[in-house]
Parts: sequence; C-alpha cells; structure tokens
Amino acid sequence: MDLDKLMGKHLTRYFDATKTIPQDTLQQLLKFLRSAPTSTNIQPNHFYVLATDEGKQRLAANLGERFQDNAEKVLNSSHTIIVTTRADLPESHLNAVFSKERADGRFPDPAKQDLWESMTRDFVGLRNYGYKDVNHWMEKQTYMVVGLTMMAAAELGVEATPLEGFDPTSVDKAFKIRETGHSTTVLLALGYPDPEKQYSNPISRFDEEQLFTFA
Repeated sequence: MDLDKLMGKHLTRYFDATKTIPQDTLQQLLKFLRSAPTSTNIQPNHFYVLATDEGKQRLAANLGERFQDNAEKVLNSSHTIIVTTRADLPESHLNAVFSKERADGRFPDPAKQDLWESMTRDFVGLRNYGYKDVNHWMEKQTYMVVGLTMMAAAELGVEATPLEGFDPTSVDKAFKIRETGHSTTVLLALGYPDPEKQYSNPISRFDEEQLFTFA
C-alpha cells in the first residue's frame, strides 16, 4: 500500500458512470468487508450491495429532499453499499455469534470458548445496563468496519466514498430494512473517479503540533 499516495488523496465526489468494478475485485472487497473485526466479534451489520440501476435509483429516490446532491454519487457509482447496524442486541444474536464461532473452531479449547462467551455477555450487559450505550457502541463498530474497507478499496484501486447525507427513515422504508432488526447507518459509494472532475489541489489538515501530544 502506497501510504504517501493515500495521504494526499481526496475522497471522490464524482464517479465515472461508464466504469464498473470487475466481479473478482468486488468479491475481494466483499470478502474483506465480511472479515473486518468488531469488538467482541459482535458483527452487528448487514450490507445491501446495490449493483443494478434499479437498486441505485431506488436509493437515490429515497435519500430525502435535503440530500439530493448525493443522488448523482449513488447513480454514477459502480456499486453503493447500504451499511446497516442492528437496532438492538437480543439473546438470539449473541447465540448466533457463539454458534458460528464454535462451528468455525475459533477457540479449539471448549473451556476458552465458554470463558469468551461469559466475558462477552458480561461486556454486552455493561453496555446495555451500565453505560446504556449499546446502540452507539454498535455504530462505532460499523464505522470501524467502513474505515477499514475504505483502505482495502484503495489497495484494490477502487474509490470508496462514505455518505451520511440521507434520510435513514426513508432509506429503511424503501428497502424494508427495519423489518430485519437493523437501521441504515452510512452509505458507501464505490467506483472509479471521473478524470475530468477530480480535485488536484493539496489536502488541508492541522499541523502536527496541533494534533499530537507525546507523553
């Protein structure tokens, strides 16, 4: 990965609608997305991968009146992913996570798996009843997954632009997302930049002295 190139790039605001991500590249990216870590392996997400014109048009039409400037990004992208997060954390979800871990042999020693499950339940209980921030905590895992996926996309030569300008109620309704126990957190537009509309000016960030404290 070329970190110098990555540090100097702007997020793509204009995609080239004539270019589509090759299927093998897309599958690599989705494989990475599936593997991205979350705290306690809680995996609170479901991803709607919009690859068809119909799917992207449905999303663009339901961004909300205030956010129509993002419609062009969605329509011109190769793919746009609706990234959703669980609305709550029921026992059934925990059991599903633990069952998959056991099936995959995450902890070959059953005693360690038992201990892990006990510790996870304790931590989730703390989020539910102590900090009372379980929804916010799960959304933090979502953003960690999105950030890592953006880095993976760059490595594969694909532009990835997160979009927060949308009406979640409208998007959820259009794709019947809330019926699944999830709600839309962020959109991730994927594709290739329009070369005639790319920014070439320098990025602007605070100086090191303002950002870093060493102790």
